[in-house]
Amino acid sequence: MNDRDQAVLAEAWRYIPSGKSNAPGIGSFSRTRVDRMIAFLIGATCIVHGAQAFGAAISFIAPVPSIAIVISVAGFVTLLAMIIGCLVNVLARPLAAIFAVTYLVGLMFWPLSYTEPVLPSAESLWQFYLVDISVAAAVVAFRLSLQFVWAIAAPIIYGAARMIIAGFAPEAWLPVGFEVSFALLLGGALVAMAWAIRSAASNVDAVRTDAVRSYAEAAAVDAAENERVAVAALMHDSVLGALLAAERADTPRERTLAVTMAREAMSGLAHADSDDADSHDENTTVGGIAAEIEGAAQEFGIGIPVEREGDTDIAVTGRVARVLTLAAIQAVANAVQHAGGAGLSVSVRGREDPTGVSILITDAGPGFDVAKVPGDRLGVRGSIIARVSSIGGHADIQSNADGTVIAIEWQGGDRW
Repeated sequence: MNDRDQAVLAEAWRYIPSGKSNAPGIGSFSRTRVDRMIAFLIGATCIVHGAQAFGAAISFIAPVPSIAIVISVAGFVTLLAMIIGCLVNVLARPLAAIFAVTYLVGLMFWPLSYTEPVLPSAESLWQFYLVDISVAAAVVAFRLSLQFVWAIAAPIIYGAARMIIAGFAPEAWLPVGFEVSFALLLGGALVAMAWAIRSAASNVDAVRTDAVRSYAEAAAVDAAENERVAVAALMHDSVLGALLAAERADTPRERTLAVTMAREAMSGLAHADSDDADSHDENTTVGGIAAEIEGAAQEFGIGIPVEREGDTDIAVTGRVARVLTLAAIQAVANAVQHAGGAGLSVSVRGREDPTGVSILITDAGPGFDVAKVPGDRLGVRGSIIARVSSIGGHADIQSNADGTVIAIEWQGGDRW
């Protein structure tokens, strides 16, 4: 993808609304928001489970209080930090990673807070309420492979710690096994559900990105074609037309026309890289279009009045007016150059509902066969037909031995 494609792609993504707190990059719109939603839900869930664990922890009296206090404080402080980070979407991933690691390390050292074997009681250790919370933290912080590692390792380490505390007594296997199996099932389901939701969001992003890329490619092709037509029209209107007029200039009128076309050629080439030549933003009226055509005809040495019909006060955008004017001027130049201006007349009509402009250029010259015009002759194809088509208009050319009639039609709409 070249720079133009990337620019169009970025411009297209700019029109997709995004939240103030988190602006996703191109191609990650849904996935970013799904990750945000998962983190928020996990943070909210941790409040409930954390409260249960804290209630169990403050009612527990350890044989070695110093070790128990250090592990408990470290666990609950990092848990609180993770909850805040997930809820406000600030440093959620690193805080979740810190809690997940702190919990497992504390779980490994928890048996050191006991001096003799203690069988499992009816109440679980406070760490049991946080086994799957550590898995949820891994879902927020780590990639998929580590999430599954946490979903398996956390329950097993918890079960091992419980059995060490119980001295591997036979009567401890059943209650500990129940807790471990429950934690394994819940943790695995949590990881699988998060993976499914994230995969669906990633697929949506992929489809959206492909659609926007297709739009970018089509827009780039359209821009290149419009640029080709514009350059071709400029070369014909300004350069080739001036050279041909100068070569064929035998009369004072033809010399005046050649000088005028040469002046326009130099002006057009001087502004070829600017948008001012063909992209005026200021609105004008149908009467203004007629006045510009009339002025151009006078510069060609033909003082013909442009007939104004309909509502000439209708506003037309600057770009549309410029294109219609240039196409009409090219038609007038063709009539002067090839028909000597015989029987030349121009009329401009404005319509209000729907908004539209009609321009009619007629001459009494020998005419020509439109179908037999060579492909490299751009006066009709590039400067009139293609130019008018670029703004959604239509140009119809009828020519025979009695003369030529060029009808230029444009109707407004939401696009223009």
